[in-house]
Amino acid sequence: MMTDLKKFPEGMQPLGDSPFPFACNPEVPCFTRCCRKLTLFLYPYDLIRLKKRLGITSEELLNTYTGVAQGANPLFPAIVMRMRDDAENSCPFLDPERGCLVYEDRPSACRTYPLERAIDRNPERGQPRAYYFMTDHSYCLGHQEKKEWTVKEWLRDQQLVYYNAMDDLWAEMDTLFSSNPWQSEGAAGPRQQLAFMVCYNIDRFRQYVAEHNLLNLYRLDKSRKRLIETDDEALLTFGYDWLKLVLGNKPTLQLKR
Repeated sequence: MMTDLKKFPEGMQPLGDSPFPFACNPEVPCFTRCCRKLTLFLYPYDLIRLKKRLGITSEELLNTYTGVAQGANPLFPAIVMRMRDDAENSCPFLDPERGCLVYEDRPSACRTYPLERAIDRNPERGQPRAYYFMTDHSYCLGHQEKKEWTVKEWLRDQQLVYYNAMDDLWAEMDTLFSSNPWQSEGAAGPRQQLAFMVCYNIDRFRQYVAEHNLLNLYRLDKSRKRLIETDDEALLTFGYDWLKLVLGNKPTLQLKR
């Protein structure tokens, strides 16, 4: 979970450099228990990784494996994993024997567990700062294992550094959406549908960019333009800059003269 931090959650203190015990593998009795009966929020970069892993389009991923839900931001919809319609509402990518079938491309929330991440965006403290807290789920027996980690070790082991960087870019967009840039259109109006496409349907946005010749309208470094043309992550960050311009009137891109 990634949230903007106003104050530490009641009864919780950030881990800092303190080590914590944890292990998750088939030898732990509760293996895959955390993959059932949960609300798993997906961020834009999660969707890109999953659709590439599955070899399907963004549209197919959204329609088959996800749903729209109310998240922390009441002014913009969140995307959640659509769980199986079974007794335990298990993740669609969970195999009882092998565990996660998309493990190398699992969402950031899965990678971060058993930690929770919060961001302090208080401008008085300068740059945003991340804090990590230990979750407390009674079913999780991984906390009783002997293996110890520091937060830095866990982030490195779970390959979270890049995920976190991409999620922080998304958090900036979520902050923009919280300012209600939809004007009088309200929810599901043209401007919100545009933002939804950019953030969640990267394949459709690529078509939109081509149809509207966006890459030739703005001053872009040649290397960045080439990367945008082929790389979904580069396209997503371009989309964020474009939304900041058209929704927030921020000088993130310059029109060609």
